[in-house]
Amino acid sequence: MNLLRTQLPPLNALVIFEAAGRLASFTKAARELNMTQAAVSYGMKQLERALGIALFRREHQRVRLTEDGRRYHQDVTLALEHIRRSTETLRRSQSGTHVTLSCSTAFASWWMLPRLALFRQDNPGIDLRLQTTDKDIDLGAEGVSLAIRRGDGRYLGYDAMKMVDEAIIPICSPAYLERAGPIGAVADLKKQRLIHLDEPFRPRPSWADYFRAMNVSAAPDAGGLHLNDYALVVGAALEGQGIALGWRHQTDHLVVRGLLTHPIERAWVTGLAFHIVWPHGVVLAAEAEIVRDWLAGNPPVPAPAWPAATAAR
Repeated sequence: MNLLRTQLPPLNALVIFEAAGRLASFTKAARELNMTQAAVSYGMKQLERALGIALFRREHQRVRLTEDGRRYHQDVTLALEHIRRSTETLRRSQSGTHVTLSCSTAFASWWMLPRLALFRQDNPGIDLRLQTTDKDIDLGAEGVSLAIRRGDGRYLGYDAMKMVDEAIIPICSPAYLERAGPIGAVADLKKQRLIHLDEPFRPRPSWADYFRAMNVSAAPDAGGLHLNDYALVVGAALEGQGIALGWRHQTDHLVVRGLLTHPIERAWVTGLAFHIVWPHGVVLAAEAEIVRDWLAGNPPVPAPAWPAATAAR
């Protein structure tokens, strides 16, 4: 450690250098760091003298990184960000009961919310917060404990625990099926009004994928109803707008309650799964481990407080 003290510049100088290089201004860096412009300028001169190189080109009312300065700035920024993330992880591990779960709106709406009262009953001391997002975020950068991801279990930069295998089956409201009449074969679904998921940021199974998996060669009609969020897809199916593809782990409880039904009992097990993930190598806080293990246990949805719906007559 004594060697590090003699070879590394002062940490404060590196923090000032990061801000000055990023903002291309000693004045703006001083404002951000609550210092005087003279102190920032002096600190950068001292850093350049210690390194024996020019880090900045001083120009009228601005500064620019030299080529050496640009390379050094990239490394310093990366190192400081790594320290920041590690510090934040340690703080979260000691901060008590706050656990954030990043997930899609659909997962929050159709899987988590029906079980939220049960989670609170099982874990009264844990403050679980849901952060819904339409794309896969950087958990470390966002300070998020856990996330739900779809895939094969291998996620770059993350550790994972399987939650549930992916199984997909057609769903619709009982009222829609009564209007449409019995559906005898998978190919007959192509004649129905299909609800499509066109999610922009994450690959999701399509009706064409489902038909291929069922060995039905012809592609479905591109018409029907197109929506960009799975929560809306399930909502449209509940409203009788057509037939959608249902992820069983999110929609089976709606079938049990009579709000949805399967027009045909042909499920597609894709070979993928939904996983709980967290940044690779991070030691989770005890509360986050409890949330992870609770999710992986797939607790059932409690019985509703109101009677199950019945098909309209």
